[in-house]
Amino acid sequence: MKIMSLIPGLLLSGAVTAVAFTLNYFGIGSSIGISALTFAILIGMLVGNTIYPKIAQVSHEGVNFSKGILLRTGIILYGFRITFQQIGSVGINAIVTDAIMLISTFFITCWLGRKWLKIDKEITYLCATGASICGAAAVMAAEPVVKAQSHKVSVAIATVVIFGTLAMFAYPMLYPLLSHYISEYQFGIYIGSTVHEVAQVYAAGQNISTQVADSAVITKMIRVMMLAPFLLALSFSLSRNQASGESRKINIPWFAVWFILVAILNSFPIIPAVITHWLVELDTLFLMMAMSALGLTTHIDAIKKAGAKPLILGLIVFFWLCIGGFVINLASESIFN
Repeated sequence: MKIMSLIPGLLLSGAVTAVAFTLNYFGIGSSIGISALTFAILIGMLVGNTIYPKIAQVSHEGVNFSKGILLRTGIILYGFRITFQQIGSVGINAIVTDAIMLISTFFITCWLGRKWLKIDKEITYLCATGASICGAAAVMAAEPVVKAQSHKVSVAIATVVIFGTLAMFAYPMLYPLLSHYISEYQFGIYIGSTVHEVAQVYAAGQNISTQVADSAVITKMIRVMMLAPFLLALSFSLSRNQASGESRKINIPWFAVWFILVAILNSFPIIPAVITHWLVELDTLFLMMAMSALGLTTHIDAIKKAGAKPLILGLIVFFWLCIGGFVINLASESIFN
C-alpha cells in the first residue's frame, strides 16, 4: 500500500473529525449525551451518503486505513486511560458486579436477538458487546473480531447510543426512589455497571452527586478493562465451526492483548504524565477518525433494511440493565458490605 494513496482518505476522515470535535468543544449535544465519537459517525454518514460516493475511488484506501489500522491503534492507546490501581479503589464489590452484568447482559442479548427476534447474527453480537461493556467504543473494538459490514456496525452503535442516552436521563430520576434501598456509593456502582458509554456514566453520576460520579466512573473503567479478555473469548468462540463441530483457526485480536499490556504499563509511574496526556489525546483522534470513516462507508439504505428489531432488542436490554442491574447491585451490596 502506497502512502500517497492514503492521503485523500485520511484528509477526508480528518476533516469530518475536525467538524465533530468543534461541535463537541462548544458543548453542542452535551446536554443529551452526544459525544464527539457520536458526532463523528453522524457527520460521516451525512457525507458518506452525499459527497463521498463521488470521491470514493480516490479516497477509499485512506478511509479503510482509518477504520482498520487507526481503530486498532486507538483501542491499544485506550489503555493509557486506565490503571489497575483504579480496581483497588472500589474493591471486590464493583469487580464482581461488573463481571456478572457483563456476562449476563451479553448472553441475554444474544439469546433475545438470535432466538426470539431472529436478528442478524453479527448485529446481535455487536449490540450485545456494546450493551455489556462500553457502548460505541466496544462495538468498534468487536468489529474486527466479528468481521461485520459497516452498516451493521452503525446499526449497533445507533442502538447503544439511543438507549445509553435514555439511561443517562433515567438514572438520576430513579435515584430518589431507589436511594431508599441502596447507598449513594452503591448507586454509583449501579450506574457504572449498567450504563453504556463512559461519558453517559459520568453525566448520570454527576447529576446526582460527586460521590456517585466517582464510584460510577471507576466502576465503568473496570468494565472497560474487561473488554480485552472478552474479545479474546469472543474470538475463540467464533473460531469454532458449530455446524460441523470442527475447530477453525483462532483469530487472536492482538490489539486487545496490547490494550492489556498498555494498561499494565500505565499502572506504574514510568511514563511522564505530560506524555500520557498527549497519548490519550492521540487516542481520541484515532478513534474519532475511525468513527468518521465508519460513517463514510455506511449506507442509509442498508440500515433501513435492518428494520425496527435492533431497536426492540435495545429497549428490552435497557429494561434488563435498569431492573436486573438494580437487583444484582442490591444483592452485591448486601453480600460485600
